[in-house]
Amino acid sequence: MKIHLSITTLYNKLFGILFVTFLLLGITGVAQKNEIYLGESVIIHSDILNEDRKLLISLPENYQTNHNKYPVLYVLDGNTHFQHASAAASYLAAYGFVPDIIVVAIVNVDRNRDFTPILIDDFDTEGGALKFHNFITKEVIPFIADNYHSSGFRILMGHSLGGTFIGYSLLEHPDVFNSYIAASPYLQYANDYIVNEAKLKLKKKYKIPKSFFMSIGNEPDYYPVLDKFSQLIQTNSNKSIDFIYVEMKDDNHSTTPYISLFNGLRFTFSDWLIPRNVYEKGLVAIDKHFAKLSEKYEYEITISENTINLMGYEFLRNGETKNAINIFIENTKRFPNSANVYDSLGEAYENDNQFEMAYNNYQKACKLAKEQYLNTLSVFEKNLKRVKNQINK
Repeated sequence: MKIHLSITTLYNKLFGILFVTFLLLGITGVAQKNEIYLGESVIIHSDILNEDRKLLISLPENYQTNHNKYPVLYVLDGNTHFQHASAAASYLAAYGFVPDIIVVAIVNVDRNRDFTPILIDDFDTEGGALKFHNFITKEVIPFIADNYHSSGFRILMGHSLGGTFIGYSLLEHPDVFNSYIAASPYLQYANDYIVNEAKLKLKKKYKIPKSFFMSIGNEPDYYPVLDKFSQLIQTNSNKSIDFIYVEMKDDNHSTTPYISLFNGLRFTFSDWLIPRNVYEKGLVAIDKHFAKLSEKYEYEITISENTINLMGYEFLRNGETKNAINIFIENTKRFPNSANVYDSLGEAYENDNQFEMAYNNYQKACKLAKEQYLNTLSVFEKNLKRVKNQINK
């Protein structure tokens, strides 16, 4: 496999919409363009498929400031699901429900060909699931491992016919993915082929821990086959798969992937959120919590910068400024290349009327933000200016 084209940055075009809005409203003056980073577009050449394939890749917010390893979410129908998958992963990680996650969305070329395990008469091209799976395992996963800080924990998400491929992957190649999220999976394909295979190929024990989140909307034609598949997993896998089947009667085939991706990630990492009694005991207890998670998910997990920051701001909200300062100081030790941690520490010192200390930390935040070309620089500079005015009074 070769990298065929250079990496291209994707940007949200929101600023353009806002600029047009200003013109329509007759507002004079110069509108400032603020581009919003969404991810990277990479084109690789697949020797297995004999074609170029596009990957859309979203990295965690603080990816550039550390060398942590991250689980990877592989998203089928990538052109459709990249934005909401990235948003869900980012939002849930920001509030401590899941770890920071690398999202890799595989853009379609021929989904009928790639997602279907056998040939039938209904489609013009089909039956290429084995080749497509080999493309993922032998070309995409190694590419991500070589170029990004990825751990060995992998999640596969697919919708409809992509859900057919998920069933195929679980049954035929069970050692590749740890977790599966199947939204309205089309398991009726080829006279219930996946269900029939499941009767023979589900295992009572797997080499790696597994979870499977399956959902369906108000889609009566899907119910019989999904009920069969659900029953087979629960009886034949001997609880070796942490499985849940969710019916969403108020949703349809188009809306299930959006909700399923969000809830599927929460299910995959259902024990990730720090229990309140652990949280209240401080960093030592939280470090122990993540040590246990490291054993379960089989890669080294450390407390994130954001988790420590949330703890510090909880102390600030409760008026425990000294505790907040100590938490933020610890964050600067663990993440010394992050501009945000110094800004937070500066805010805590400012709340404690230690303006010189606040000024020093705001300065560090500005310096790092300039070096890293962060959009938050203007905020940090306002904080620095405000504290400077306090010092000069």
